[in-house]
Amino acid sequence: MELNGAKILFTIHTDIPILGDLKITQTLVVTWIVMALLSGLAFWLGRNLQLENISKRQAAAEFIVLRLDQFVRENMGPKFDQYIPLVGSIFALSVFCNLISVIGFWSPTADLNTELAWAVVVFILITYHKLKASGLKNYLKGYLDPIFLMAPINVISELATPVSMACRHFGNILSGTVISSLLYWCLASLSHVVFGWLPGVLGQIQLFQIGLPALTGLYFDWFGGCIQAFIFCTLTTIFIKQAAGED
Repeated sequence: MELNGAKILFTIHTDIPILGDLKITQTLVVTWIVMALLSGLAFWLGRNLQLENISKRQAAAEFIVLRLDQFVRENMGPKFDQYIPLVGSIFALSVFCNLISVIGFWSPTADLNTELAWAVVVFILITYHKLKASGLKNYLKGYLDPIFLMAPINVISELATPVSMACRHFGNILSGTVISSLLYWCLASLSHVVFGWLPGVLGQIQLFQIGLPALTGLYFDWFGGCIQAFIFCTLTTIFIKQAAGED
């Protein structure tokens, strides 16, 4: 897509109707691309593992696994090791979906549906551990505390957990995408104002678009994308542990 000569993002025209009103959107297509890349990366890192004289590739894979194990156990404890693959999958998917915008693709995490899907999974796990820890009767009774008139508010409070997790991640990624796009457009307009009066090729100089967009992209795409993935996974581990009644 272009705006006054400024390239914003590559647009994937994939709103193809299948099975009636069901459509394949660009969010789905890019998400499939990200999953394929992650699957290929996991296969490459995990093949031909050795006990001795390990390669740099295996060392990198072991470092990632050890750091992931440490992260989950520090936040949840060893009783929740079964969630290490889930937390790792969400983190990797979030980071890659955030960073794929660096090469011009639409970021799937700029679509609220992506974060809502992750949040629904986390909400189901939170509810499962609450039911397991207190039982169905006490779980339902909790919605009536301190008095039955508080039931609607307690329900809203319960649903606010996944909604807030999804909206926090979505809002930060989308705002970064919008700000980067607006900055690129403003710099393109500035280049046109300064150099547009020159004849021929000189009037097409885009000097102000060199360098600065890369610096802002470094923050919004790299730092912002990684920190939002970290926050989402941290909240996931904390909420599940609290739901299970662990201190």
